[in-house]
Amino acid sequence: MKDKFLNWLNILLVANVFLVLVSFGWFAIAVIGRSVGVSLGLELWYSLWQPLFTPALGLLMGGAILSGIVSQVSKRLNP
Repeated sequence: MKDKFLNWLNILLVANVFLVLVSFGWFAIAVIGRSVGVSLGLELWYSLWQPLFTPALGLLMGGAILSGIVSQVSKRLNP
């Protein structure tokens, strides 16, 4: 049960990492585009910040902490 849970948690975290990296890349490109005067979706990125990217970052941090805690607890229980 624990191994299956950790496997799903790791899959979710990997997918979430890619979402966060893609969103950061989009943000960086949109900021550069805005500085040159080209609209590359910075306003859309800002509108998605609160409902999509903030929970994704929270899930990433929480999942990483939970994964670390579970691995440390299982390491101490099964020496």
